[in-house]
Formats: sequence, structure tokens, C-alpha cells
Amino acid sequence: MPKFVVEREIPSIGQVSAEELQAIARKSREVLNAMGTSIQWVESYVTGEKIYCVYIAENEQQILDHAAQGGFPANRICQIETMIDPTTAE
Repeated sequence: MPKFVVEREIPSIGQVSAEELQAIARKSREVLNAMGTSIQWVESYVTGEKIYCVYIAENEQQILDHAAQGGFPANRICQIETMIDPTTAE
């Protein structure tokens, strides 16, 4: 199944409390559970003004549906073509 990176623009997200991030994660998980097993949240990276999320999903529309149902933005969605890391150089 394809893997995607989702960019979410959320002003000052890097300054929110651990409790607020927990609430966001709970909402995301609730929506995912309702959507079924064809979409999976892998992990997210919180920066000052954005969250970058990695998902496994059948298609981009599933990610848009998740965002709409969860009430959070999906400003940019990019399908991951391949991955590299330091071992790629060997």
C-alpha cells in the first residue's frame, strides 16, 4: 500500500502543551478507528508551525477524508516514491 507524507499548517503548534498534542492524537486515532484498517498513521513530526505526518493509505482521498473528519488541515499530501538513509550510500 502507498505511503504518504502529509504537511499540516497549524500556527504555533510547536508551542502547544503535551495535553493538547495528546488530544489531537486521540482525535486522529478515533477517526482512524472509525475508518477501518485501510489507512494507518505511522508517525508525526511537530515543528514550530507545521506537523509532518506519515500515513499508509490506499489513496490520497482517504487522507483527505481523515483530515475532514478530524477537523485538522492537510495542506499538502505527497506520495513517497522511495526511501533512503545512510546505508543507501554503502
